[in-house]
This record gives sequence, structure tokens and C-alpha cells, in this order.
Amino acid sequence: MNFTQKSFAIFLAVFILMAMHVKIALADYVIGADDALRIAVYGYEDLKTETRVSTDGRISFPLVGEVSVAGKTTFEVEHELAGLLKSGGFILDPQVTVAVTEFKSQQVSVLGQVHKPGRYGLEAANTLVDVIAMAGGITDLGDEKAIVAHRNASSITKQEINLREILESPKKTDLLPVQQGDIIYIPKAPMFYIYGEVQRSGSYRIEPKLTVAQAISLGGGLTARGTERDIIIKRTTEKVGVQNIDVKLTDLVQKNDVIVIDERWF
Repeated sequence: MNFTQKSFAIFLAVFILMAMHVKIALADYVIGADDALRIAVYGYEDLKTETRVSTDGRISFPLVGEVSVAGKTTFEVEHELAGLLKSGGFILDPQVTVAVTEFKSQQVSVLGQVHKPGRYGLEAANTLVDVIAMAGGITDLGDEKAIVAHRNASSITKQEINLREILESPKKTDLLPVQQGDIIYIPKAPMFYIYGEVQRSGSYRIEPKLTVAQAISLGGGLTARGTERDIIIKRTTEKVGVQNIDVKLTDLVQKNDVIVIDERWF
């Protein structure tokens, strides 16, 4: 494994470990329409219920009938059901537990360079790290940045987040909560291309401060006929289009650079 692959692998490992250790109290989850609930009362197996919240935010529970639950946390619903069972004279000291088995009312979309793009239900105060982990994490071609689009009543705002900076910096303690309706997009990482007399021509992701020498090593090094002299980069700019630039091994590679390794003459 070369240094850039190793660097990105470490980044992904840190990312997954951070996601695994972010523990969220599901009691803070606000229930909404179409969520599925599992309700149990300790010592009363016949009251165990699995139900789905109706479009008007209600459920039906044995003995107490219909109860409005939308907009309430699981803890609040537990307390309310216990109160109804006690005040109705059904159970003296009911111990009620409410668990959300399907999170349908609050969802976000995860798109781009993740292993499992799609829509995901929010479990309580999920963060950006949690949601990307739900989508299987970032692919090898994914960027270290995420674009988060927030929807409100009248507009959509976009924010670019540097994931590496958040996860590696000891000063970054806020893992960025996401909310209902957010769209999270992981773009393709900046790439460069290398052709000519190298072992493995092709496209590669750019790591920070990648030099031409390091780029050649990503391509497997020079062939027996390759030369480090007269290396050309074809670089495209908006003002002048494609330029052929003579570079040194210590020069930095830029996004979409095409490195051409020439054949030596003797």
C-alpha cells in the first residue's frame, strides 16, 4: 500500500471509529407520522404492541384507546401511557417502554461517493458522521469534503464541510447535527492522470501537497524506458485552455492535471 492509499485508509478508519463511538440517546427522538413503535409494559405480556403512527400522529393502545404521539419523544410517550394506565385503574405502577423500530418520519438523503446511497431515517440527534456511516461510508473515490443542503420553508442553503478537518482536529468537537430533509452529497475526489512511460497509467486521487515525484510513485514508477527529464503536465485553465507545462519532481500536482512521462532517447 503506497503512502496516499495508506493515508486515505487511516482517514476512513478514523471516520468509522468516530461514528461507532457516537452514542445517541434515542429517548430524545421526536416521533412522527409513519414511524413504527414497539410498546411493552413490564410484567404484562398481553399489552405488548407493535404499531405504526397514523398520518394524523396517533396510535391505538390496549385499554387506553387512541393516543396522540406525534411531536413527542419516546420518553414522553412512555410517561403518558403509564399515566393513562394508572389513572384508568388498570395497573397500579406501570413500567412502560417505547422503542422506535422504523424511523420513517424524519429522513435525509445521502448521495454521491458513498457505498449505499439512499434515504435514511434519523435516529434522535444524528450527526453528519452518523448518517454517512449509515450509508456505508465513503468510497475510495470519495472526497474528504461533504456538501450539505438544508431545506427550510422558503429556500435551500448549502454548506461545504471538511470531514478530515473535523475528525482529525482535537479542537473540532461539533460533529454537525443533521435534520429532516437534509441532502448530503459526497463529491468525487480531485483526480489527476498519468500516462506514458509509467508502470500503471491511469487516474488517481490527489492527496494534499502531492508532488510530481509522489504522483509517479502512485503510477508504479517509471518503466525501463521512462525518464524523469522533460516531464510535461497538461493543465487546463479557464483563461487559456490546455497548456503544456514543464515541471520538476518537487512541483505540486493540481486537480485534473495530466502528467506525461516521456521515453528516453538513449
